[in-house]
Amino acid sequence: MTRSGFIGLAGRPNVGKSTLANALVGAKVAIVSDRPQTTRRAVRAIATEPALEPAWQMVLVDLPGVQKPRDVLTERMQRRVEREVADSDAIVFVLNGAQGIGAGDRFIATTMLEAKSDTPVICAVNKIDMLKRHEVVEVLAAAGELEVVDEVFPISARKGIGLEPLRERLIELLPDGPLMYPAGERSDETSEIHLAELIREQILRRTREEIPHAVEVEVADLTRREDGLYEVRADVWAETESQKAILIGKRGRMVREFGSAARREIETEIGEKVFLDIRVRVRPRWRRDESLLDRLGID
Repeated sequence: MTRSGFIGLAGRPNVGKSTLANALVGAKVAIVSDRPQTTRRAVRAIATEPALEPAWQMVLVDLPGVQKPRDVLTERMQRRVEREVADSDAIVFVLNGAQGIGAGDRFIATTMLEAKSDTPVICAVNKIDMLKRHEVVEVLAAAGELEVVDEVFPISARKGIGLEPLRERLIELLPDGPLMYPAGERSDETSEIHLAELIREQILRRTREEIPHAVEVEVADLTRREDGLYEVRADVWAETESQKAILIGKRGRMVREFGSAARREIETEIGEKVFLDIRVRVRPRWRRDESLLDRLGID
């Protein structure tokens, strides 16, 4: 007998959903930053234990942060959240305990309540390592008062606190069924999308203002050269010439900086020496470009 199912990770932007997905899987599947719109696709992080009885597989769907749509990009992101939540066997509603429960959290809770049906909602109150004991008690009590929530778990995804009880409860909620992915698989992302996200992560860590929202990365080619290097050619899309100038930097300093950091991340990820070729290009209003969003896999 085996158990397998989909667990949707829902919540506001930057509450720690990607960090939690990575921690539960034990590998870096989703990129992490403190910028809104870090997660633009529904990233599936796959955790499997084939040796236990019963064997189980948990497919964690790291969803974009719930937000009010402002353009075609965010409209697509929001529709994907709604579809994935509706199709999940259980939902983990992630709250930032250090910030308390705000209007955005209550809006998401109300939205999930309207679409909940019989899907269990587990509330993970994240970042408790940043709180004093009485503050933890207060925020857990407030989370438990949300009508949509069935159970509450205090955690720190970054430090691994409280993850084992949460993992055990999620496994209990998985329905009976065959494993959906091979046991060693950690994500269903293509290599091109995953490597593009690693590059975008390094850009997010170094830019401010409008740049994080206006940048997307597309890996155009992956090849192994005759000299043994793994060659990655990537396009970094910006919306304006001024954004392009910032991304390149004075005398190419910025592109070299995030390019070098991304190359090291990719080499660590694939265990190969990498030649990374980055071109910064302008595509005005790409966030409203249906054809480009299709090509980038943001559906």
